[in-house]
Amino acid sequence: MRARPGGDTPARGIGRGPGRLLIAVYLLFAIAASARAGYQLVAKFGEAPVAYLLSALAAAIYIVATVGLARGGRGGRRTATLCCTVELLGVLAVGTISLLDPALFPDDTVWSGFGRGYGYVPLVLPVLGLLWLRRTRPRPGPASD
Repeated sequence: MRARPGGDTPARGIGRGPGRLLIAVYLLFAIAASARAGYQLVAKFGEAPVAYLLSALAAAIYIVATVGLARGGRGGRRTATLCCTVELLGVLAVGTISLLDPALFPDDTVWSGFGRGYGYVPLVLPVLGLLWLRRTRPRPGPASD
């Protein structure tokens, strides 16, 4: 089986099998978070600017992660790994802060309460993304001298 540029073979590529479902869920969250953040920033920004800016940040991360996962290759994998890591850290940080001091978040973000408003998918999604990226990482080939 020939390797694609960047090291992913078609059978082990990110966008195969369960990887396609992962990309679809990321795309869905990119669209949902973008729409929600866009509305909040335009119509309600003064009510909870920090929460709405965090929702916009989450949307941007979902968009870039989707592109990285769909693109594959070395650059796409690196981008997706970075996005999934930042996303997981963001969910954990915002989730913890939103529970410890709810007054800081007068309105929910995608990551508030660890993604409670989205069925905790924002907490699970980056973990699944990182696991999938690890599972499908290219294996080193034979040394060529």
